[in-house]
Amino acid sequence: MDTIYAQFQAAAAANWDAPAILEDGRTMTFGELAGLVDRIAASFPETVSNIGIVMRHRAEMIAAILAVLQCGGCYIPAEPDFPSGRIHDMMAEADVDFILTEQAFAEKLAGFPLRCTDCEICGVEAPSQKREAVFDPERPAYVLYTSGTTGRPKGVCVKNRNVCHYVRAFAAEFHPGPGDVMLQNSVCSFDIFVEEVFASLLSGAALAIPPAEERADLSSLMAFVERHGVTMLSGFPYLLAEMNHLPEIPSSLRLLISGGDVLRGVYVDHLLAQAEVYNTYGPSETTVCASYYRCNGGTVLDDGTYPIGRPVLGTQIEILDAAGRAVPDGRTGELCILGGGVSMGYIGGHESENAAFETLPDGRVRYHSGDLGYRLPDGNLAFLHRKDTQIMIYGKRVEVSEVESRLYRCAGVRQAVVRACRDEAGLSYMTAYVVPAGAGLKVSALRRALSENLPAFMIPEFFVEMDHLPLNANGKPDLQKLPVVLKEGARL
Repeated sequence: MDTIYAQFQAAAAANWDAPAILEDGRTMTFGELAGLVDRIAASFPETVSNIGIVMRHRAEMIAAILAVLQCGGCYIPAEPDFPSGRIHDMMAEADVDFILTEQAFAEKLAGFPLRCTDCEICGVEAPSQKREAVFDPERPAYVLYTSGTTGRPKGVCVKNRNVCHYVRAFAAEFHPGPGDVMLQNSVCSFDIFVEEVFASLLSGAALAIPPAEERADLSSLMAFVERHGVTMLSGFPYLLAEMNHLPEIPSSLRLLISGGDVLRGVYVDHLLAQAEVYNTYGPSETTVCASYYRCNGGTVLDDGTYPIGRPVLGTQIEILDAAGRAVPDGRTGELCILGGGVSMGYIGGHESENAAFETLPDGRVRYHSGDLGYRLPDGNLAFLHRKDTQIMIYGKRVEVSEVESRLYRCAGVRQAVVRACRDEAGLSYMTAYVVPAGAGLKVSALRRALSENLPAFMIPEFFVEMDHLPLNANGKPDLQKLPVVLKEGARL
């Protein structure tokens, strides 16, 4: 049956006494996790629709999500440290029946019906009769909120069938199973979390959940990985870039997956000899990843990044021009995705965004990603940038991502990001934020190196040296936390 809970039920039955959740000081077997899921589900009203999840990362959170799915409901996750206004907007738009949370966060969620897991569920006795599960692949499984071009987040609604499709695609490439341990390091509101939780548990592999303080420190996180024998790690390229500078990574790790942003060769050049390393691509709208590329034995492109590979099992990726026609190999076009991962689209009043989901005459749905790329001679795909990342400088078009790519290739640069701002007249200019690889980095040398490949108008006006790049909750560079170099009263 193509539902998440049905596949969890089968995995639990086959691995009843095997570990499902690993935490410091606690191991929960599949049988114990299934029992907790039943207890939580039994505490719900007879009919549920949309249920918010605002909890700390622990076994109870995973059980709560599975309980929602057992009852045929749709979960809407939010991190407890999200701004109150953002959580309220998400939960209000999703029209949640109630929010599953903990007493510590109740005040932050005032105005919504709450069920506190630490006082209502954990002490509930096992139900005398197990609640009847709902097995409908077309039911929504979750809503994840992504950044919207309108200035407010938009909720992507994903079906059970979409997630089960991705679990199969993941299994076909990476072969997880009993004995494997996946690190649960992502925030719950990003689709890497979906990969971590469901691709592991539904395949009989365990999930290792570090405490929040260990997720924030690389050495502590790697100690947790070593302690619990983690074999699979999925995250943003910036995490892999940090690991790349370690003398060695935990020997248990067999698989490192990068997703959510471009993967540069310099991020993983020392990791390739220690584990399998994959670059992946896929918008939340198409359920986690739409393509995989194995970096071991692979080739870095001229801009220093890895290709994004080939479509995953049950997925097709077309490259189309502005008129919707296929472009020849090697020509740039929009990456458009079809197959089992294409989701239901956006909830709420996002009709303009939902136009990106095109229903074809044969009934299939094609998602227009807004990402540009091209097909390489060997059939692999290369990602370039978003369609909307262009700015104008002196009347000339500039791709900020291209400038950033060139900056990464300069000697002495460990990390870098380029941000576009506007001055008081509304004209664009660029600032480069650079983390040096060592002492003695000079702006004159950077400008000289950039000028070998970029015209003068594409070289950032300002350079800021940073000890590190600030990251947001999703693990991407947080542009809003970068200091702004004002240019004649620059408008932020």
